[in-house]
Amino acid sequence: MNVIKVTAENFETEVLKSDKPVVADFNADWCGPCQMLKPVIDELAEERPDVKFVSINIDDQDDLAYEHNVSSIPCLVKFVGGSEASRSVGFKPKSEIIKFIGG
Repeated sequence: MNVIKVTAENFETEVLKSDKPVVADFNADWCGPCQMLKPVIDELAEERPDVKFVSINIDDQDDLAYEHNVSSIPCLVKFVGGSEASRSVGFKPKSEIIKFIGG
């Protein structure tokens, strides 16, 4: 499954109303660690069809970043049943992200 680009317009549908857990990657094009994390998220999106992966560019979607208290990036927020279940801030290796996502 591909990583879905999310905006304020489709956030509710893609994240809050998703029937499976969602990992939202809050990022920016100018952020080096975000760019390092992107291929890891792309790989996991292919490997984990049980989880939806979405990308939110904070420069384009600053209201979403504000609403979800994202002050440092990269920031992964896991949503389950429409609510935040956990978050991870900063670049982490794939093995740590797999632990963050859970089984």
